Amino acid sequence: MSRHDLTDDAWNAIRYLMPSRSKSRRGRPWFDHRQLINGVLWILQTGAPWRDLPVEFGNWKTVYNRFRRWVKEGLWDKLFRKLLRRMDQLGNIDRTVWCVDATVTRAHRSAAGMAKQSEENDKTHALGRSRGGYSTKLHVMTDARGTLLSITATGGQRHESQEFDNLYEHCQVSVHFYRDRPAAIAGDKDYGSAAIRESIENRSIEAVMPTRANETVNEEFDRDCYRKRNIVERLIGWLRESRRIATRYDKLPESYLAFIKLAAIRRMLKCI
Repeated sequence: MSRHDLTDDAWNAIRYLMPSRSKSRRGRPWFDHRQLINGVLWILQTGAPWRDLPVEFGNWKTVYNRFRRWVKEGLWDKLFRKLLRRMDQLGNIDRTVWCVDATVTRAHRSAAGMAKQSEENDKTHALGRSRGGYSTKLHVMTDARGTLLSITATGGQRHESQEFDNLYEHCQVSVHFYRDRPAAIAGDKDYGSAAIRESIENRSIEAVMPTRANETVNEEFDRDCYRKRNIVERLIGWLRESRRIATRYDKLPESYLAFIKLAAIRRMLKCI
């Protein structure tokens, strides 16, 4: 048994969301879902190649194929969305202030071999050249308790301000009604543009971003609220403790994002 395995309580919280075997389905019985997910969690934490998966989790090819099938079917997205909305129903989503930030993740050589490097292919595969080399930039939104609400991936050279609206639209809890929106959104100077502030304020949300050197100082800037922004940096640091996230090994961005959402799922299961 691995120390990364799901606990009984965690498994019972998600087992009803797992696909069931159809009675009309022929062939071999499905490999145990819990054992398979434990294998994926082992890969997530260790960052090891799929072929190095210990035999106690089953054949590595079986685990990998099921992982990829569930990526294509959107199962990991469904688990992430369902658990997040359950937390919202339990009142565990803090809407006092939401925080946004981005981090650059270095792409391993194995992640860059999917297609010939070009501007179009890099955009499709969320890869690009930045100061950190060939990399992916993760854009993160979290609530005031450090719960991951939204995650998107772009090439490492894409600026944070260009991705803000897309990040907000990918939020997995309801923001359609005014009562469901946060009181404020906080970000560092990379988000401190007039366009972003206007976009946030048009949603009836307070924009807590410091002004840049070439802008007029905002005397109404809420410094106490801005200090809470460190929660998103702590979340990013926690995500990076999983080696499969700290370095991008996956060729396809949807697989890489699935690992990030799986890490967030584990975190949420401790709160439900």
